Amino acid sequence: MKSFADIVEGARKLGTSRFVVAQAADPVVLEAVEAARREGFCAPVLVGIPGEIEAAAREAGVPLGGHRIVEVAAKADAAAEAVRLVASGDGDVLVKGLLQTSELLKPVLDKATGLGRGRLISHVGVFRVPGVQRFLLVTDAGLCIAPDLAQKADIVRNAFETAHALGIADPVAAILCAVETVNPKMPATTDAAELAKMAERGELSGGRVVGPLALDGAVDSEAARHKGIANPLAGRADILVAPDIEAGNILYKSLTCFARAEAAGILVGSRAPIVVTSRSDSAAGKLHSMALATLCFAGRG
Repeated sequence: MKSFADIVEGARKLGTSRFVVAQAADPVVLEAVEAARREGFCAPVLVGIPGEIEAAAREAGVPLGGHRIVEVAAKADAAAEAVRLVASGDGDVLVKGLLQTSELLKPVLDKATGLGRGRLISHVGVFRVPGVQRFLLVTDAGLCIAPDLAQKADIVRNAFETAHALGIADPVAAILCAVETVNPKMPATTDAAELAKMAERGELSGGRVVGPLALDGAVDSEAARHKGIANPLAGRADILVAPDIEAGNILYKSLTCFARAEAAGILVGSRAPIVVTSRSDSAAGKLHSMALATLCFAGRG
């Protein structure tokens, strides 16, 4: 796949997935869900208070004919009911509606009834940057605050799975740091070197890992050559792994605000993909995130 149009087309070819929207009384989310339905890959399941969902749909100009609405007694019940539907096999993809991400994640992470599968859940952003002839994945920019080594390993595994869903068979993950050398005073560099060794030992399967690398050495082969970086993976990264959420979030928003990159993003690592869109995301970005979730669901199956 070379573009987001390819992702949408790939989702369309897979047929419809059931998108379960937790607290669906959100005009913006309903608009995105309707766009995905028109594209042919979304069967909406709207969880919430019916009157509020209908009012939001009128505001968005979205018809509800044929949509399944699952009623709950109170707004506070919507997240748990949406997670229950997906966990029980009555839905394929979970979508955040008009509630906080933390409200949605509480039932997701419930050990008895949630969507966990023994792996850290992390955010993966997918970008098409003008002038770059491949997708770039950025992780984690939205969920894991200060991951330790074990958590970073799961973040890499989740990113590899997402890359595979995009048709990237042998993705290269660059572990980003401020420098290319290991410095004990900079823990991110020691983590990066250990993650690369884990990949060499087969403990991180599904792709290759290089690090520590600064951003230019990760994505620009000419810059890597000038800096004397001998690793043949330098400059070839498909996945950019940030050391913490601050660095990841700044990189994510720099790509969208300054580079005008097209973007999509989902939460992965759970038993089903989770679409958590930002209020600042464009309508196209929300559509792309839902299509990406469809591909990831098919890959998990």
